[in-house]
Amino acid sequence: MSPTGHPYRPAWFDISTPDAPRARRFFQELFGWPVNAIDEAYALVGDAGEPTGGIGQADPEAPYTGIVVYFPVDDVDRVLARAESLGGTRVMDPTDTPMSRIAVFADPDGNRVGLVQQLTATTIGTAVAGDWQG
Repeated sequence: MSPTGHPYRPAWFDISTPDAPRARRFFQELFGWPVNAIDEAYALVGDAGEPTGGIGQADPEAPYTGIVVYFPVDDVDRVLARAESLGGTRVMDPTDTPMSRIAVFADPDGNRVGLVQQLTATTIGTAVAGDWQG
């Protein structure tokens, strides 16, 4: 279910917080992370060309706050359905971002886990930048 060549490695992390500027400063000062804001609500963590995560503003309707590690999969919808059939609970419906399709579920113990599918030339046309909440 994971893409070939990346079977167990996380692909992305996301920190969703009610105070994104504070979180950006905290992690930047703690770890020395390069943090590049793409707008008021979301910042990419890592080198500008190859970010490894993000820190985003959680609004009152956000599906979660806290940290979620995203694992690469070939088909977000299929893997999310499989997680639910094994006792997981959907936290965030599959959503297209400018670069990927993502979803979040809670495992049977309540741990939040993210799924990320890289968009291809065929699927990238369905991603709408305005739909991305980070």
